[in-house]
Amino acid sequence: MSGHSKWATTKHKKAAIDAKRAKAFAKFIKAIEVAARMGGADIAGNPALDLAVSKAKKNSVPNDNIDRAIKRGAGLTGETIDYTEIMYEARGPQGTALYIECLTDNRNRAASDVRLAVTRNGGTMADQGSVAFLFERKGVAEVTKTDGLTEDDVLMAVLDAGAEEVIDEGDIFTVVSAATDLPEIRKALDEAELEYNNDDPVFRPTMQVDLDAEGAKKFLKLADAIEELDDVQNVYSNANVPAEVMAQLEAE
Repeated sequence: MSGHSKWATTKHKKAAIDAKRAKAFAKFIKAIEVAARMGGADIAGNPALDLAVSKAKKNSVPNDNIDRAIKRGAGLTGETIDYTEIMYEARGPQGTALYIECLTDNRNRAASDVRLAVTRNGGTMADQGSVAFLFERKGVAEVTKTDGLTEDDVLMAVLDAGAEEVIDEGDIFTVVSAATDLPEIRKALDEAELEYNNDDPVFRPTMQVDLDAEGAKKFLKLADAIEELDDVQNVYSNANVPAEVMAQLEAE
């Protein structure tokens, strides 16, 4: 899951921690393999690989896994790593839209798995372009909340780096920028010594759809099923679970 909307917070609390950890590791490993394939195994001479490795280490991916991924991606093990990025579009309950990002070495498998997960869990596949226009590509970094840190503090740290807004999302401050400004945002956060994560380009909805409790349950089931697929890297949505509905779900 992209982790950039309130419904994701609810979903994360309900998810099995070990399964989420394994899926997160796989996502970082794929990013390393792709970067190594594109630019070689030399971290010093491959900025994309350097960033991918840095993120993996930041998220506690073991060094042995990282080293193997670099070698596999660079073709040093004899294996061929050739991933294709594919976007799928789907509709969920109460008018919600899902934009599904896959990174796969088997297009047919990815298409079949996504379609099955969507249709078996109350969603419908959407025509190409009918969902995509509801999202825009943005850079996002999630800043960890610490005692005394305010929204204004974060905004002052990143404003000159190109930040468009800083959003208080409860446990974190979300910094939104143009996707191309992310390197400058990261640099500004590092200089301000602010801890951050999930600093990636994402697809953010231009408008959100509020869900009631029944709709939220159906949506979370659908989103869970899609995200569990091996080929799925991120699931973006315009779904929003209001605070009172979130509290109701967590109490059940």
